[in-house]
Amino acid sequence: MTAQFTDVFEEHRSLLTGVAYRMLGRVADAEDVVQEAWLRWYHADRAQVREPRAYLVRVTTRLAIDRLRQAQTRAEAYVGPWLPEPCPTEYAGTAPDSAERAVLADTVSLAVLVVLESLSPLERAVFVLREAFGYPYAEIAALLERTEPAVRQLAGRARRHVAERRPRYDVDPTRRRDLTERFLAAAAGGDLEALMSLLAPDVRLVGDSGGKAKAPLRVLHTAEKVGRFLVGVARTAPADLSFRALEVNGGPALLLLSGGKPDSLFQADVADGRVTAVYIIRNPHKLRHL
Repeated sequence: MTAQFTDVFEEHRSLLTGVAYRMLGRVADAEDVVQEAWLRWYHADRAQVREPRAYLVRVTTRLAIDRLRQAQTRAEAYVGPWLPEPCPTEYAGTAPDSAERAVLADTVSLAVLVVLESLSPLERAVFVLREAFGYPYAEIAALLERTEPAVRQLAGRARRHVAERRPRYDVDPTRRRDLTERFLAAAAGGDLEALMSLLAPDVRLVGDSGGKAKAPLRVLHTAEKVGRFLVGVARTAPADLSFRALEVNGGPALLLLSGGKPDSLFQADVADGRVTAVYIIRNPHKLRHL
């Protein structure tokens, strides 16, 4: 019997983790929420649970909403710009349809998760369930114990907010990977001329250190400022630096290691053949799991 209900939970674990991470933007918090959902499932009167998937998503969503409300006060004390904790992704085995993979990658991107931070917990829950996982409004209403018209209103407000603020970027994986690789090679080599040819005039650079490493405390704007900053970083890089390419949050990224330990993560947004945004994560707490 124990094996049976454990199998049911494991069958839905990736879905629950996907919901929790998109709502929280933190891998460790998402794992904590999923673990708490497991405990709720373990102690539940499962004879009364007609639809395990709906029950588990409801529990996970409500736990994530509670944690979001607690995290809002912590975010106010964060030093410098905030970026989500990077999450390794690989949808080839879980989303056979290319359109489905594109939706999953888009809703987990760093750019979108940053925008979701400005939504209310309920708006964020509705947006994630509707846009990322395609839940019908009636089902979301039942999960959140809200009326369907109220859920539709939340969804519309969240969708408009995200559309207004999300940066535009190229979702074609081949083109994005090619340009990202050329950009990262130019940045690693400190090649200012090559960088300037790849950066959009209005490019921005967001560095997240949480005050625990060196990184810009404000967002940098314009190709010249971003290019010169990256050249300066390359010139002062430690001698034992090594690189590893990986996919995080649905896109290509470069992990820099110093002494074999994660030092920085670089990722870029691409649109119209140019780099439009550069994300650098240096907060060691956000890189440990990489």
